[in-house]
Amino acid sequence: MGKEELVARILSDAEAEAEETVRSAKARAEEIVKAAEAECEREYRDAEKEAEARGERIREGRAAMARLDGAKIRLAERRRVLDAVYLRALAALLCLEEHDALSLTEKLLESYAEEGDEIVFSDGFAYADKAEKLPVVREKKLTVSKDRPDLKGGFLLRGKKADKDLSYPALLAADREEHQAEIARALFGEKH
Repeated sequence: MGKEELVARILSDAEAEAEETVRSAKARAEEIVKAAEAECEREYRDAEKEAEARGERIREGRAAMARLDGAKIRLAERRRVLDAVYLRALAALLCLEEHDALSLTEKLLESYAEEGDEIVFSDGFAYADKAEKLPVVREKKLTVSKDRPDLKGGFLLRGKKADKDLSYPALLAADREEHQAEIARALFGEKH
């Protein structure tokens, strides 16, 4: 083989090798591009799923806040209604007829007064002079104070051991504490 043939063969081999390298590089570049596109698609789907999940969490959080706000509003309205019920009850107690007012006073004294207690009637208690003459007052040796504080109805018992608030607002507050669940069930149909 001559020099020229050898150079031609080397050039031919180099050309073939260059073509193979270019072809191989193009194939590798296509593989890299396809892999990058697949990775991009995977990341896009993952980001989309995460965005959907985050959106759902936000919707659930806002729905929970709306439910909580609704519950707060309902509770406030129910309290307002219960307040109105007890305000009406106080008004009814303040307007009791003589017989009913004295009967209530007598029952309270029988239940709560101890021997020697002092009765302090509320300012404006219309039947205080008649209440002083109730049999229970003599039986328990109760005294009546000349003080007439503004208790909004009812009376206080001052005793040696303890004082007892039997004013109408105190009686209604105790009743509310004990019975508000029952009243709420009756008014609002609640189960608990």
